[in-house]
Amino acid sequence: MCGIVGYVGSQQSEGAVIEGLRRMEYRGYDSAGIAVVADGTLTVRKKAGKLANLDKVISEEPLPASTTGIGHTRWATHGGPSDHNAHPHLGATGRVALVHNGIIENFAELRAQLEADGHILVSETDTEVAVHLLEAAVVAGADLTTAMQDVCRRLEGAFTFVAVDAQDPSRIVGARRNSPLVVGLGDGENFLGSDVAAFIEHTRDALELGQDQVVTITASDVAVTGFDGTPSEGRRYHVDWDLSAAQKDGHDWFMRKEIHEQPRAVADALLGRRGVDGRLQLDEMRLSDQELRDIDKIIIIAAGTSFYAGMVAKYAIEHWCRIPVEVELSSEFRYRDPIVDYSTLVVAISQSGETADTLQAIRHARAQRSKVLAICNTNGSTIPRESDAVIYMHAGPEIGVASTKGYVTQLVACYLLALYLAQVKGTRYGDEITQVVEQLEAIPAQIEKVLAKAEDIYRLARHHVDSRSFLFLGRHAGYPVALEGALKLKELAYLHAEGFAAGELKHGPIALVEPGLPVLCIVPPRGRDQLHDKMLSGIQEVRARGAHTIVLAEEGDDRIAPYADELVTLPRVPVLLQPLVAVIPLQLFACELASAMGHDVDQPRNLAKSVTVE
Repeated sequence: MCGIVGYVGSQQSEGAVIEGLRRMEYRGYDSAGIAVVADGTLTVRKKAGKLANLDKVISEEPLPASTTGIGHTRWATHGGPSDHNAHPHLGATGRVALVHNGIIENFAELRAQLEADGHILVSETDTEVAVHLLEAAVVAGADLTTAMQDVCRRLEGAFTFVAVDAQDPSRIVGARRNSPLVVGLGDGENFLGSDVAAFIEHTRDALELGQDQVVTITASDVAVTGFDGTPSEGRRYHVDWDLSAAQKDGHDWFMRKEIHEQPRAVADALLGRRGVDGRLQLDEMRLSDQELRDIDKIIIIAAGTSFYAGMVAKYAIEHWCRIPVEVELSSEFRYRDPIVDYSTLVVAISQSGETADTLQAIRHARAQRSKVLAICNTNGSTIPRESDAVIYMHAGPEIGVASTKGYVTQLVACYLLALYLAQVKGTRYGDEITQVVEQLEAIPAQIEKVLAKAEDIYRLARHHVDSRSFLFLGRHAGYPVALEGALKLKELAYLHAEGFAAGELKHGPIALVEPGLPVLCIVPPRGRDQLHDKMLSGIQEVRARGAHTIVLAEEGDDRIAPYADELVTLPRVPVLLQPLVAVIPLQLFACELASAMGHDVDQPRNLAKSVTVE
């Protein structure tokens, strides 16, 4: 998630803004910029890369003295990381500057309207559309606050805006919809920020904005309205965290924060995926419908957690599209002389877009004339650049080494790919695809329900602090979830943990079961063929041999309760979407168990976030 800072007061805005941006570097970014208001004009400096690059630009071209300024660190979504895509962006005459987090879903039609009216847009971003609309309203006579209200009512999607008007230097105006914005309440100065880290060294008094609200700050006043102009209020609170905790939103670990960010991450991953006609649209697809119709085999290549997302994708694609799918470890793919050609689509899943073995695998596939589609979180990274198409996850930066929101957004991207292929190939009717998309759009609220039970899961994890071995069992789409749950325990708690397909128990793994062994069981939703009954049989088998069963099952599943030593209920969702909710308790369990054991949850031993060697 990008970082936003706004300052108006008595001190030099350059220092306050740059300092705030530096405190939010932990969020991850690929460019940075600042705009200050002085003598009725705006001065902007921005640069791709880290803040050091921006510092160098400012040292070579100093900013004028100013007490009003805004700044931004950008994580690229629309348009790659570059100087001209960096924020702030200016309106047509350079009077208004704007910084923006989020995605404007209807930017394409708005851009077309602006260009038809003679506006020249110089970047590839959706942000520039908003600032042109905002400045046009100001030039027409509206003050910046009214203009912001008017523009926000025209926009669809999730966004946070912070803007300044060169001819109104005493105020900064912000707005938010489905994207965070906080006011820092100072003495003779006020701040805006993506989070409290932006201003915590200046003030600990904050005002949290609600949905669809516009805020206007001056050095001495803060006023909040709705998008319709109705006066409103934010929620005042006092921050008693230090800077480190503020960066983690009060959590002890970035990983725990990122687990709790997953409802937003899933919602962001779904933004802008449907056109005005209701059909799915994947902006970076770049493969024609005919090229996709010619695909008769898909090979998914990935490593680690991404590999388990690919296993779930196999179930979804084969079910919705009737195309055979293989799932391969990236490191093994090119060494087995795979059979691929022009009718094969290779799907490469990589959070960083730099995973070395995955990169080598796609190069081998392209040499065999295969089409390559990347699922990635990092705009402009190598794997998307070398692929024919890309679906960006829009998860925002993930600081914890063990992936959480990266995994669930990879799942969302895989589901979107499966549904898009079904739409192109005609293997599902439009209303069927719409129904699944609507079920996906309901998932953030379902994840919130699971997160509301976090304390119960933490207590369960602490109860097992002396356990030294764990088994995870699942069936169908729950099998990859079991593998991912086991991996999280290995990564974080350094314990022996194995995931198995429950039907394989009798073929060897049941020999591992002994009295007291914790066995975590992911139960499929009821009504899915005979899977539910088969899973129930597996639970009975391990329990009969003394295992301590920790069972994840959908709410209302009364048949499971007698066989669960511990029961964790999940919201009712379709079986193919259950991994999105079933993995959450396993993430919480591993995070808390590792924390209770005294391990560094964010930086597990021997691991790195991005593996850039084969």
